[in-house]
Amino acid sequence: MIFGQVVIGPPGSGKTTYCNGMSQFLQLIGRYECAVNMEELIKLSDVMVEHSLGPNGGLVYCMDYLEKNIDWLEAKLKPLIKDHYILFDLPGQVELFFLHSNAKNVIMKLVKKLNLRLTAVHLVDAHLCSDPGKYVSALILSLSTMLHMELPHINVLSKIDLIESYGKLAFNLDFFTDVEDLSYLQYKLDQDPRSAKYRKLTKELCEVIEDYSLVNFATLDIQACQSSLHFTPELLNFLYFVFSHATFQDKESVGNLVKLIDKSNGYIFAGIDASAVEFSKIALTVAAVQEKYMKDDETFDDDNERLGD
Repeated sequence: MIFGQVVIGPPGSGKTTYCNGMSQFLQLIGRYECAVNMEELIKLSDVMVEHSLGPNGGLVYCMDYLEKNIDWLEAKLKPLIKDHYILFDLPGQVELFFLHSNAKNVIMKLVKKLNLRLTAVHLVDAHLCSDPGKYVSALILSLSTMLHMELPHINVLSKIDLIESYGKLAFNLDFFTDVEDLSYLQYKLDQDPRSAKYRKLTKELCEVIEDYSLVNFATLDIQACQSSLHFTPELLNFLYFVFSHATFQDKESVGNLVKLIDKSNGYIFAGIDASAVEFSKIALTVAAVQEKYMKDDETFDDDNERLGD
């Protein structure tokens, strides 16, 4: 049995940075990532030129081609499944995750043939929380992706350190991570002349999200460091000691997310390594994240009291 993650999300949400940082983190706690370059099978640039397709159409073609040649990918993965932890870094075109079936079919075939235990990690740029309309769109995308992919699924607000770079949030951070009562968000949307005319549509969308009650978010601040070091066992042991006893900006954030992923795909129950137990003790509350990355602003309480009235 092999475990891993399917990393998905819109363009610019930080998927490649996530995979680089996560692979470094996993190396430090004794796991290894699998590296297979899909361009050995088919290249997007060649497809675009040969078939006169744009980036989106080209990626759909490439994914369809991969599905028809799934034996190639299976052959690449088979020698590695005994001692590797797999990260699938998928392209950023969102239609691949919730509209077309090729990506889902590829993943499902690998799950069945190689006995994989995968979790879909869906990254959403945290700054979308500063715009209620964009946040609702992110919720709809997250829900659609969860229903389409049919995998254990974790939604993540990535780049949490930049969450207020596009403006103050209307509510405390836990409002956006827990996704429990969107009526407050509806009130904010009604105050914007641009979105007020879509009031009925927005209300219906929010009700759909709440009716399913599936979407919530973890938070993440992951920063991959560029390194040409060869990770020997001695170096890994040293780095693990340093990592475990030092305070890094993203240590709790990454560790908390790994804990959630390990629970969702069953890794934490497999007894594969003991190093993960240390990080399963990490607990990072939303309040702690807000205190770390957001400026203190008393208007949250004022807004909530006014809305409650």
